[in-house]
Amino acid sequence: MEEIKKKINKIKGQEISEILKKYNYEVFNVENLKECKEKVLSLIPKGSSIGLGGSVTIDKMGLVPIFRDQFNLYDRYTQPTWDMTVQVMRESLLADFFITGTNAITKNGELVQTDSGGNRVASFLYGPKEVIVISGVNKVVENLQEAFERIREYAAPLNSKRLNHKTPCNITGKCENCTIKQRICNYTSIINNGMRMGRKIKVIIINEEVGY
Repeated sequence: MEEIKKKINKIKGQEISEILKKYNYEVFNVENLKECKEKVLSLIPKGSSIGLGGSVTIDKMGLVPIFRDQFNLYDRYTQPTWDMTVQVMRESLLADFFITGTNAITKNGELVQTDSGGNRVASFLYGPKEVIVISGVNKVVENLQEAFERIREYAAPLNSKRLNHKTPCNITGKCENCTIKQRICNYTSIINNGMRMGRKIKVIIINEEVGY
């Protein structure tokens, strides 16, 4: 069963990679997290400045300590106060590279992501010179409707629990369209094309199920 699943994931990864190329993304298809980590590091010149979107997949690859050591990281994780964290996220809009995950990729070539604070959404749209998106094949969906369903019923509740946001979805496991201050889903972006005005979005597709 495991070998069959690997074959299915590989086919799925290759298919979505070809779709994204048609929409002008620069796409790399890798087998696992180890290959993904190597690919990410090969794409960033030493000394470049890096901003980060919160990502379980990036954490699993152990990239953050490497970014601190070998690059100029806008480090959102080591600030002593929330105000200083927000300031670093604002400054990271000027980074050479923004490294992030996404919540869903449609078979129409759309990247869909929803944020609580909006820093990831903002960096997708404008600011950093280059964006590198990392995604497992589990985030591939048919269309925007499925993308939003995936965010509401899966990604948002899990991220709310991971970040300890006191939201209803943290308890129920599904979107309740809440209005509380710690709401996890406030800002959404949909990327339809991987290149605009010379700025290209690079996407690394992992042929495994990783991240939320």
